Amino acid sequence: MDIHRAVLEDCSAIARAQVRSWQAAYEDLLPTDFLATLSVDKREAMWREFIARGSTELLVARDGDSIVGFVAFGRCRDEDAVASRAEIWAIYVMPSHWSQGIGSGLWRHARGRLQEQGYESVSLWVLVGNARAVHFYEENGFRVEESSLKEVVIGGSTLQEVRYANQLRD
Repeated sequence: MDIHRAVLEDCSAIARAQVRSWQAAYEDLLPTDFLATLSVDKREAMWREFIARGSTELLVARDGDSIVGFVAFGRCRDEDAVASRAEIWAIYVMPSHWSQGIGSGLWRHARGRLQEQGYESVSLWVLVGNARAVHFYEENGFRVEESSLKEVVIGGSTLQEVRYANQLRD
């Protein structure tokens, strides 16, 4: 597995990985018709914009010639965040490559970059009920911030998400 900074030519594969991951990971949380309408083209345009703006770092994991996962991260977007807190904005791995260490590899690379940038902690948001993600994050040192529970509407469904955090300094 090779992990490196994403370039514009990677955006289509990143979008495919995100859509397929959503469709598999959220099949029990979101309406089937909503998941079926997720657009690779719209996600690709979004990732192209992110790269062009430079507002986030975006790393991809390759297995041979194929992008099989990615992680996007940067400054924490939460209104109550301190300047020393970063955020994992997205981390997704193609379902065909789940449980093969790719997500952990992406997390280690992101963690290293965030430490280099001087961040002291990192957070991310997880949908309540996403057991696979919760297990992954807890195995990688993230802990739930109990007071962070909030409601979100995705695909017409009202769900809850909770913030997890991890220290970047030992």
